[in-house]
Formats: sequence, structure tokens, C-alpha cells
Amino acid sequence: MIKISVVCAGFVIPFLFSISCASEKPDFRSEGNSTPAKTIEMVLKERTKELMSIPGVVGTGQGLCDDKPCIKVFVVKETPEMDQKIPRMLEGYPLVIEETGKIRALPKSKTDK
Repeated sequence: MIKISVVCAGFVIPFLFSISCASEKPDFRSEGNSTPAKTIEMVLKERTKELMSIPGVVGTGQGLCDDKPCIKVFVVKETPEMDQKIPRMLEGYPLVIEETGKIRALPKSKTDK
């Protein structure tokens, strides 16, 4: 009788734990989640200001990484400090850092109105 209750407890407790975990809604704002809750355009619109506030970041955009949508962060110079400040995933999308150097606007041409 004791062996049966121990065996049942070994199955029931993990089962109950898995049910309680399954009912929790995932937080897609945390980094590293693999299923995006928002479109990449929405994520960029909401998070570009935050990314641009990191010293050395000069732009953001979307692209393809291994044929899947990804977020690109353009930096003047990639450094170990920069790598630590910029996450590798953002709301379910992979994020890559591209070193571009300084970006400057072109002067207006005479044909621009």
C-alpha cells in the first residue's frame, strides 16, 4: 500500500505542476521567448526609442536572419560593452548588431523641394 501511494505521488505531483504552469500566460516582453506576440513592425515602433537611447546606437531596422524576420541594431562601433547592453532577443525576435560607423544625413540637393 505504501509503495502504491509513493508511486502515485511521483506521477500526481509533476502532473499538477505541469497543469499549473500551462495555465500561466507567457510574458512576451521578456527576452528569449521564441513565439512573438506582436508583429516585428510593432516591436520596432515600441522599442526603437529605448534602443536608440543606448550610447553608440545610430539606428534600428528589420531584416532577415537565416530567412526569418529579425531586428537589426546599427551601431557606430561594436564593443563588448555594447554587446552586454543590447539583448539577443527582443519580444520573440532575434536581434543582431551591425557596425555601420557614424550615419549622417546627406545635404539637400537643389532639386529637393
